[in-house]
Amino acid sequence: MKVSVIIAVYKDIQSLDLILQALKKQTYTNFEVIVAEDNNSPVMANYINSVQGLQILHTSQEDNGVRKSRSQNNAIVASTGEYLIFIDGDIIPYSTFIEGHMALASKSAVLAGRRVNLPENMTRKLRSGEISSYTLERFYWLFALYFMFDRNTRFEQGMYLNPNGLIYKHIIAKRRRNTSLIGCNFSCFKENMVAINGFDESFGESSLSDDVDLDWRFRAYGLSLKSCKNSANTFHLFHKKQNNPTASEQWEKFEKNKVENRFKTERGLNLHE
Repeated sequence: MKVSVIIAVYKDIQSLDLILQALKKQTYTNFEVIVAEDNNSPVMANYINSVQGLQILHTSQEDNGVRKSRSQNNAIVASTGEYLIFIDGDIIPYSTFIEGHMALASKSAVLAGRRVNLPENMTRKLRSGEISSYTLERFYWLFALYFMFDRNTRFEQGMYLNPNGLIYKHIIAKRRRNTSLIGCNFSCFKENMVAINGFDESFGESSLSDDVDLDWRFRAYGLSLKSCKNSANTFHLFHKKQNNPTASEQWEKFEKNKVENRFKTERGLNLHE
């Protein structure tokens, strides 16, 4: 099955390069990469055109405030894969990342992954090339001894478990009956994303549409949310927190949609046809 890995990016070419280098080492190889740029930078385009060894599509749009949802919808329209995996531009996948998503993929479910929040000094080492994400992945048990003293890292989310292994199938999977969606690491069949009309662009710069809104809309459509934690692992690069405040009227719209069961947004993929 062909997979489309959609990366939401804005200006940070260095982080994107770390992601693409990690994607070159994937154990699952039938995939394309779609760089969903919320901008239209010639520098970004030139960089993407220079990358070798990956099938990459590049979507872009005018830089007119935070329009991540629109950018991701651009990528969905451009995608040719039957299955979609979404990550943010500061998320570096393990070499087993796509394999983990595919091993647990189901047409009746959306997979929700998690991330290890790397501390600032480790992020600096990755950016400088002093260490690679693949090395960090391979020797994670050693690094975890250091990460475990910082609660913010959530070091346990970096422990890899083979989704086809006995421990995962007979112990872990049976204990994970429900989870919540976070926008930086999730996946679903393309047909299910199309069925709810993609991301809701009407929320504007709010982060609502990236996870909270999608969470309830997928459930209302009839899908379950299934955890792929510890099987589709990622590293989150350190950066200063960026908040996109959600105005009261956006929350009111969100609650109104839920009450009226409008899981198929009126302003989504249909705007791109």
